[in-house]
Amino acid sequence: MTIVTVFNQKGGVGKTTTALNLAAALMRRGCLPYGIDLDPQAHLSSIANVVASSGDDTILSLFQRNRPLRELVRISPNNDLRIIPAHLELSKVDTLFGKGFDVVNMLNAHLRGEKLHDELTPVMIDCCPLIGVLSLNAIFACDCMIVPVSADHLSAKGAMQIDKTLRALEPVLKRRIERRYLLTRFDGRRKMAWEVRKMLEDKFGADVCRTHISENVSLAESPAYNKTIFEHAPNSRGAQDYDTLLDELLADGFIKIRETEESESARNE
Repeated sequence: MTIVTVFNQKGGVGKTTTALNLAAALMRRGCLPYGIDLDPQAHLSSIANVVASSGDDTILSLFQRNRPLRELVRISPNNDLRIIPAHLELSKVDTLFGKGFDVVNMLNAHLRGEKLHDELTPVMIDCCPLIGVLSLNAIFACDCMIVPVSADHLSAKGAMQIDKTLRALEPVLKRRIERRYLLTRFDGRRKMAWEVRKMLEDKFGADVCRTHISENVSLAESPAYNKTIFEHAPNSRGAQDYDTLLDELLADGFIKIRETEESESARNE
């Protein structure tokens, strides 16, 4: 599997929007990705119309009683996206279980051990904007990370902090986590947007995505309708941006999928 964690230590930068719409873009290519919601706010679950009445049928159950991931997968009634939902009680995980290696490596151990599908099935993990048990599980489990950075200076500082965090974890992980910094809410009319882009490029070079996600009304509206951007406004700039982003990530080998007739058709549309 290609396991992609979407994370920034600042909220409101487009983490859930990116996780959801990249998964939707993958589905348009004939893939059947998984979405894992590791945010107690459960926004990814809510938008996908996969809302659990208790924590037992959510990712919380993995931590509480080591429940297999395959038992937690729910199918979104909106678009058949496979979701492992979150629950508000996830906010108690740090207090209940601490931060020992076995705890922060739990999601990784299950993903690798259960082999939910095959090696070319993408998994998108949506995170809360805090370094704790949940985000550490996402970091330990992932092959690569997307760091959404809204085009403002505070969000860019969050990205710098993540770089420090990942560097500190690399001796424990015994590997470098490949990452891409994705500019979101980008308005080319604003000088600050270009300043933030230059700041990221100066710091991270080729790790900054060439594609940016433009400020777009349709992207802001789509969660209110419990829809991906491709369902809500398939011809919008937001849909075009996420489709182009997936093209870039596939071309760079950042995400790997099995090419099908469906995926070739979607790419040529």
